Amino acid sequence: MKKTNSIILFNQKQVRRIWDEEKELWYFSVIDVVEILTESPRPRKYWNALKTKLKQEGSELSQKVGQLKLESPDGKKYLTDVSDTETLLRLIQSIPSPKAEPFKLWLAKVGYERIEETENPELAFDRAMKTYLRKGYSKEWINQRLKSIEVRKELTDEWQERGMKEGLEYAILTDEITRAWANKSVRDYKKFKGLKKENLRDNMTNLELILNMLAEASTAEISKKKKPEGIENNKQVARRGGIAAKKQELK
Repeated sequence: MKKTNSIILFNQKQVRRIWDEEKELWYFSVIDVVEILTESPRPRKYWNALKTKLKQEGSELSQKVGQLKLESPDGKKYLTDVSDTETLLRLIQSIPSPKAEPFKLWLAKVGYERIEETENPELAFDRAMKTYLRKGYSKEWINQRLKSIEVRKELTDEWQERGMKEGLEYAILTDEITRAWANKSVRDYKKFKGLKKENLRDNMTNLELILNMLAEASTAEISKKKKPEGIENNKQVARRGGIAAKKQELK
């Protein structure tokens, strides 16, 4: 399991983190974040007290905190409490600190927006368009990307119809499609582009997006005709969809 250490800055203070390549997750030092948000001279004691409080309240958050070796100021590595982004954001909500308020407000805003998008899916596309424009993407690329989201949704709906489970089985089938048209697994493709947690599709060229869309659309159409049962049969259909896109590339 390959892990990569690094440091990020928050309010000009360091937060240690480590990248887990196998899980494709960043893990952050809880102590570093607690120290920044509380300005406590004894952040470890504060964190231990908070863990006890969370356990007494029946919260499972502390159970989701693990330990990994992170480098300390003395240059040596020690086991340190770490959490992934989701758990860290939930922990931040438990810290009564003015510095935690911006995080809490942001989480509330994001939650409200998701509820709005559930009631009106067009809002999700409008927000995505604005986000991509702010990041400097061209309108042509953005149109392709938004279309790819629609195609992906049609495919996952078909997988759901075939009894495939969201998460691991979707990831397995996506990998089969990508291998077939790009000759790379999703993980290898991300390595090729120098990505970690970033979205692969957000870093595809127009041509790559088109080929990926064609592969996923072909997979959905073949699946509707063949109605495959079980993961192995669905993998065969996924490969056929990817190969169909690759053939178009070679024409």
